Amino acid sequence: MLNATVNIGVIGVGHLGQHHVKHYKKLKSTNIIGIYDLDIGRSKEISKTFGVPCFNKLETLISRVDAVSIVTPTLTHAKIAEYCIRQNVHVFIEKPITTTVEEAEKILKLADDLRVIIQVGHIERLNPGILALQNYNLNPKFIEIQRLAPYTTRGTDVPVVLDKMIHDIDIVLSITNSSVKSIRASGLSILTDSIDVANARIRFENGTIASLTSSRIAQVELRKVKIFEKNFYATVDLLLGLTEVYKVIKRTSEAPQAIKIKQFEYNSKETLIAYEKPEIIVRDSLQMELLNFIQTIKGESEPIVSGEKGKEALAVALDIQEAITQDLH
Repeated sequence: MLNATVNIGVIGVGHLGQHHVKHYKKLKSTNIIGIYDLDIGRSKEISKTFGVPCFNKLETLISRVDAVSIVTPTLTHAKIAEYCIRQNVHVFIEKPITTTVEEAEKILKLADDLRVIIQVGHIERLNPGILALQNYNLNPKFIEIQRLAPYTTRGTDVPVVLDKMIHDIDIVLSITNSSVKSIRASGLSILTDSIDVANARIRFENGTIASLTSSRIAQVELRKVKIFEKNFYATVDLLLGLTEVYKVIKRTSEAPQAIKIKQFEYNSKETLIAYEKPEIIVRDSLQMELLNFIQTIKGESEPIVSGEKGKEALAVALDIQEAITQDLH
């Protein structure tokens, strides 16, 4: 399928789904066949806005495409994905991949048997601030991530761990590249019937510790990552796409990209601290994800977040949710 145009459908055209439609329209190697949403009025509205057909039956849309984006409530992911895979249609599933690990394993096995691609939408993996750290050989001892957001009704079908924190779980898993050793977590329901505020402390087999805090009832939006290791500290503002790095060095030649080098004394020894701001290449993260999906279908790339990686993030999220449940009782 290297030179072919990929026929695409979008299932679910709510707040995020409409952006899938917009970006697929921009990609040269795709042909957006149409959209489907249970809300017929919404479907017609997006159809008119972007000039794409809307389908009244999901089965009809699936029969005409090579691949789909599934941008529906989490509880529907497994059922829709299984149907698509059985029709040999590749699927891009917005996070979390499914509601349970068992559901994820079922569709992953089915996709493997039928040679169908599953990719999961963990968009923060492509945040410009995170990408700016790619040139650093990270070996963190401690990672701290805060993700706070004002309340909206969107995403409240699942706890904050599966709605917000799972982004940061995926980031941490990609940085540490290690399995989880233990989890301690606590959380609280405040405005909804599920957990609205959560904190998790994850210890990895390689010794890294991650502290994750997520809230969907904050007054001000905040998304910050802090990475600590010996002689190194990095901070990433995910909202601004800003990355700053501080390194302890012995010679100025060790930090050719430094904006500033400051000298300080400790225990009668002089040390240098280099301050760097890695180059930020501003790109649309969702467009990069969807382009990667299309390139993977055409055999030109590998998924940035595969179905297996999506399952791993889900498994950790569910373990955190279970730890919170036990803590509350």
